[in-house]
Amino acid sequence: VQLQASGGGEVQPGESLRLSCTASSGTLDYYAIGWFRQAPGKEREGVSCINSSSGSTSYADSVKGRFTISRENAKNTVYLQMNSLKPEDTAVYYCAPVPCNPTGWGRYFGSWGQGTLVTVSS
Repeated sequence: VQLQASGGGEVQPGESLRLSCTASSGTLDYYAIGWFRQAPGKEREGVSCINSSSGSTSYADSVKGRFTISRENAKNTVYLQMNSLKPEDTAVYYCAPVPCNPTGWGRYFGSWGQGTLVTVSS
């Protein structure tokens, strides 16, 4: 399944954005999905993931309490609600199918789909 992220934009610190992850083909129902981000000059890092069946989730320490991942299978979409955004959240955000459990997520070895740029700046 090939995924694409959308919903990015430029916001001020403290504001919110909701990102969406959709499949250009196929269904997300049976996939655990992870959100990742890559800031300028930095390596890509995991942000959050959600299991396909139980809906269990996991978050990076840097976003716990501020970001919420959810899924709406009827709309074939996984969301990342980002609140209290900080300048250090500035990055291109991607979603990908990865193993997910409450302790974290697995690696993604496929081709990354379209990301969405989030810029947090005053």
